[in-house]
Amino acid sequence: MEHGSAADAAKRIIAAVDHAVAENGKRYLELIEELCGNVGGFKLGLPLVIAVGVKGLEKARSTCKDGFMIADFKLADIGYVMSSVASAVSAAVDAIIAHPIVGYRGALEELKASLERMGLKLILVYSMSHAGSEDVYDACIDRVVDVIRKTDPWGLVVPATKPEVVAKARRTFPSKVLLSPGVGAQGGKPGDAICSG
Repeated sequence: MEHGSAADAAKRIIAAVDHAVAENGKRYLELIEELCGNVGGFKLGLPLVIAVGVKGLEKARSTCKDGFMIADFKLADIGYVMSSVASAVSAAVDAIIAHPIVGYRGALEELKASLERMGLKLILVYSMSHAGSEDVYDACIDRVVDVIRKTDPWGLVVPATKPEVVAKARRTFPSKVLLSPGVGAQGGKPGDAICSG
């Protein structure tokens, strides 16, 4: 292994910060400050944002200016509503996660155009890590893939808990950035998603 390659590998890790930990959100800011520079960025969950508000997100951005900040809102609404949500947090994040199940016309088409104007990246959910995802997402993956192709997002969320789904997503979208949450707490094993694509 070359000198520095472990540090480079760590930059590919996105730390999921889904909860504020303390009521005032202080612990989450401390966590971001501790990890800043040691990971590539942070996926900020909706429970966290509800607890700390947009001002809390802005504090996270000022705490770690170079960290890649992802608003893990999993937006699923009409284009205007999703664009309005993105606009409210645009100064604090680099990317927004949305669901492709809302379709392209009148929804993701408008969101993507809004994000491009704001200089933000769009990440779409390819599949989810829980078992219920098999009932809808995985059962209609061809339709999901069609919407993803039309939308042409920057990246995709593909669960680390389903290595075979990661492999399929990589084959289908060889040039997209894949984010694979679920390592650890949800049962995904470290390295499985990387080995799958």
